[in-house]
Amino acid sequence: MAPQAKPPVARIMDHGKFKFEQQKKEREIRKNQKVIVVKEVRLSPGIDDHDFNTKLRNAIKFLEKGDKVKASIRFKGRAITHKEIGQRVLERFAEACKDVATVEQRPKMDGRSMFLMLAPINEKE
Repeated sequence: MAPQAKPPVARIMDHGKFKFEQQKKEREIRKNQKVIVVKEVRLSPGIDDHDFNTKLRNAIKFLEKGDKVKASIRFKGRAITHKEIGQRVLERFAEACKDVATVEQRPKMDGRSMFLMLAPINEKE
């Protein structure tokens, strides 16, 4: 407590009780933090309306739950030559989600896949 005093003053404490109090504080801090989960929705360049709407419903459900959504398109075979088709699908997906999500990352190519990140709109804003 006071090492400069003559004689030095120290506090005798119960180590088990001290560790328990520390664990209790850590548990309280962990309880209040929000874990960000990223859910993925996989689309294809030639996706039809019904399939698109099904994927869209799932994404909106994830966003309303508070998770981030990664919409990705995997180009197979020669489809890689028409990246603009995939980009249009992702833009359409982002446009359809605009009332519940904000675009965190614009459509971007990564190897043979293109992806887009959507984050839920906070109610506080």
